[in-house]
Amino acid sequence: MTEPLNKKQKRAHYRQAQKENNLSELPKKKFYRQRAHANVFSDHNLVYPKTPDHMDWSTYFPAFVADIDPTATPQPAETDRENAVHLPPKKLTKDVEVVDIGCGFGGLLVALAPALPGTLLLGMEIRSSVTEYVQHRISALRAQNPDTNLYQNIGCLRANSMKFLPNFFRKGQLTKAFICFPDPHFKHRKHKARIVSTTLNSEYAYVLRPGGIVYTITDVEDLHHWMVRHLDAHPSFERISNEEQDADPCVEIMKTETEESKKVERNKGQKFVALFRRLEDP
Repeated sequence: MTEPLNKKQKRAHYRQAQKENNLSELPKKKFYRQRAHANVFSDHNLVYPKTPDHMDWSTYFPAFVADIDPTATPQPAETDRENAVHLPPKKLTKDVEVVDIGCGFGGLLVALAPALPGTLLLGMEIRSSVTEYVQHRISALRAQNPDTNLYQNIGCLRANSMKFLPNFFRKGQLTKAFICFPDPHFKHRKHKARIVSTTLNSEYAYVLRPGGIVYTITDVEDLHHWMVRHLDAHPSFERISNEEQDADPCVEIMKTETEESKKVERNKGQKFVALFRRLEDP
């Protein structure tokens, strides 16, 4: 007699079926649950490109793969310090321009996809199970809309953006970077792990083109003041006025469509928003 599957086995079985069968049914979160916090200073055995030119985006945005040049010279696509994959990276017809740092379960990506149909958007998430959920969610949405280009412009990968953001994006490549409800790291000794800091702001300035925008939102007022203070102090950023902020359609989407924003709404909490524009280099 076959023993019943335990919870861990059920999750693994369900997720493997989602992956292999390319189901159009949206995945169920209960099979992808993972603790809310991850140690950003751990290795995590992540795979990342040597440089942005070595990144193969074709599996994330297959509808935007350019015609392959048969004369292209092969080069290493990605490396994880132990294994190198010697394949020429396939090029896309356009670059990724929008990133959701710590995308969670992908609510913002899914909502922005039809709002920015001509733009490639990428979610970066450090938790493996959550990343897998978003990837399966995107696959299901694409399968549900076979006769349109809906959701072909969004992708998600597992990455530690605090360590490897410049490995994925060239200088001035991005137009928007979203930082939605990041881990507040309340303890003072944990502040070095906050996603907005003097050092990380320089990396955001590097990958954003002049005129690009950093979007921040949190339900923790102390963290809001921290992010505002650190971005205000950086010479490459200026805060956007409340009038311009309220007129930006992405702000309303950010305030209402992420899983965390809906949770805050249910709990009748506050949401603190601040936008910063990337300035021209002197």
